[in-house]
Amino acid sequence: MNIEHNKVVQLHYTLTENNQQLETTKDGDPVLYLHGHNNMLAGIENGLEGKHAGDSTTIVLEPKDAYGEAKEAAPRRIPRKHILTKGKLKPEMIVDVNTTEGPVPAKVLKVGLKTVDVDTNHPYAGKTLTFEIEVIDVRDASQEEINHGHAHGIGGHNHN
Repeated sequence: MNIEHNKVVQLHYTLTENNQQLETTKDGDPVLYLHGHNNMLAGIENGLEGKHAGDSTTIVLEPKDAYGEAKEAAPRRIPRKHILTKGKLKPEMIVDVNTTEGPVPAKVLKVGLKTVDVDTNHPYAGKTLTFEIEVIDVRDASQEEINHGHAHGIGGHNHN
């Protein structure tokens, strides 16, 4: 079965920049997403179009096709209560910040008593990213998944 619009794709990936590993799913559950519904970076969806279960591919995304260029004026001071990440905060840590659009990753620049200075650029902004992808499975999406606009199940979204 080909990867195309309204197919649920299950995959493992390893993400690197300059041959340095940033993330991998190889030691955990694969990622599950609904193809063609903006649940994945467009460059990855384009690179996976037409692939099948068992296929492996390498997709290289320039910053403009991934998380954009880093913006210089991105540092912001926010109340500590908006940091969702628990535990001691340290400069250079990547944390989740609670926003009206949901959690957003940010890099800690400076930690104060009641505020935290963060860089609101995505942690991978300005980076050329290489995704090594192994397609595990491709299946038809259920009508419920299509209606909800995302895959359901392990690695996708569950409604519990």
